[in-house]
Amino acid sequence: MLQKEKIKDMFVVLNEKGLHTRPATELVKCVSSYKAQVTLHYQDLSINAKSLLGILMLAAARGAKIRIEAEGEDAQACVTALIELAKNKFYMNY
Repeated sequence: MLQKEKIKDMFVVLNEKGLHTRPATELVKCVSSYKAQVTLHYQDLSINAKSLLGILMLAAARGAKIRIEAEGEDAQACVTALIELAKNKFYMNY
């Protein structure tokens, strides 16, 4: 049986207004295109990265360090895409 690959990394929220609805939606769209199970950790919360409400519950402001844990066949590709998305401020141009 193939063991699932577990990838851990982190990103910093660069958006001025933090992870509000629009960047959170971009994050969910990105992660949902992968099969991997992705969990985000911030402070005392751990949430499913495919859950918009979960991401909004993090209330992550600018500068927040979000830990990522991904497990599954495409976990590495998913984490790489997520970090790139965060670097691009979730496509928010303000």
